Amino acid sequence: MSVSVLSATRFLGSAPGLLQVASLLALVLLLLKAAQLYLRRQWLLKAVREFPSPPSHWLFGHIQKFQKDQETQQFQKWVEKFPSACPRWMWGSKVVINIYDPDYMKVVLGRSDPKPPDSSRLLAPWIGYGLLLLNGQTWLQHRRMLTPAFHYDILKPYVGHMADSVRVMLDKWEELISQDSHLEILEHISLMTLDTIMKCAFSHQSSIQLDRKYESKSYINAIEVMKNLFYSRVRNFFYQNDILYSLTPDGLRNKWACQLAHQHTDQVIKLRKAYLQDEEDLERVRRKKKLDFLDILLFAKMKDGSSLSDKDLRAEVDTFMFGGHDTTASGISWILYALASHPEHQQRCRQEIQSLLGDGASITWDHLDQMPYTTMCIKESLRIYPPVPMVGRKLSKPITFPDGRSLPKGIFVSLNIYALHHNPKVWPNPEVFDPSILNQVLMLSCPSQEDQGTVLGSILP
Repeated sequence: MSVSVLSATRFLGSAPGLLQVASLLALVLLLLKAAQLYLRRQWLLKAVREFPSPPSHWLFGHIQKFQKDQETQQFQKWVEKFPSACPRWMWGSKVVINIYDPDYMKVVLGRSDPKPPDSSRLLAPWIGYGLLLLNGQTWLQHRRMLTPAFHYDILKPYVGHMADSVRVMLDKWEELISQDSHLEILEHISLMTLDTIMKCAFSHQSSIQLDRKYESKSYINAIEVMKNLFYSRVRNFFYQNDILYSLTPDGLRNKWACQLAHQHTDQVIKLRKAYLQDEEDLERVRRKKKLDFLDILLFAKMKDGSSLSDKDLRAEVDTFMFGGHDTTASGISWILYALASHPEHQQRCRQEIQSLLGDGASITWDHLDQMPYTTMCIKESLRIYPPVPMVGRKLSKPITFPDGRSLPKGIFVSLNIYALHHNPKVWPNPEVFDPSILNQVLMLSCPSQEDQGTVLGSILP
């Protein structure tokens, strides 16, 4: 007996013996993981059996059908072939149900399902857990805290700041166009919207569009890098593990871009805190009837009397800094593209605005509801080119849709806004730019104004 124990000890103590034991353990873990993924796939196949989809690879899902820059075109094909919703297999053990029917969307939006934890985890190193990623009571507490920042008395003066930022951008365009007939507008518009959000929400006094240090341009470039890296990571099975991803070239680039973006927002917070150190400035801000976004964050008190932590403060600043300029810049760029592609509508918008403003007047809050045709063109552009093409939810309980089909708890659902806006069952000639189409659809489907408001809340980004 003692000889056997001694032999076993010697075997395990030798290098080859340890290597064999480690290999055996690795094989067992690999088999267990494979079994787990297999069982997960079988459960998913059963869960989505009521929703047909194109054939998919057992491991790579629909990856071959979604080539780079062809995702929206693929969804348009699915919308025509599969009514209301269609599963998209990301890989063998992950499927997302894409929904593009307004009645389906209203069912999901009428619930309080959380945002997908996987997407939140991938975005958190960039924007932190602010309103965009929070759920439940924490989200509700932060939302209530920030609601005063969107009071009309706060928003009305912002129109003047916006007009000033646009004027600076147009002056730069006139100079650049005199040198070249071509102009890439997205970067300029992004800088203009960042300039606007800095003035309106973060009390920045000067124009960052005139910044010669190009710090703001570096921030915008970092945002563009992180967006592209996020989209590629979501679609890559091998990039899901945080440790492995951090060792890849993309992971290193993402870390660098995050640091660059955080430097920008940290500087914004630091400057405002320094300003509020002066007693006169502090008292002047406190006397304001309505505080702007950053001041609300700095003065905020939670239920227990504590202030926002530095981590929570930066998360909200990062969230609104990104959301306040990037999606807005995208939407404005597509609006200008749509109008340039349809000069007859562009001319009508120009005539409407010129008749309203005259030759030199600057736009004001009261003008905004006096340009119906321009508003229709803006909404039509947002329909065809929604800046946020989809939003996600993870079902916290089973759901049943109007046609009787159902999904169990735990399934990921994507409210595919782009596909909905191009759904031929909802919109006549969805690929045609027609500013009157929204009013036509609303009047046909929802005669009452109350119902129209409900549908608008569901289908517009």
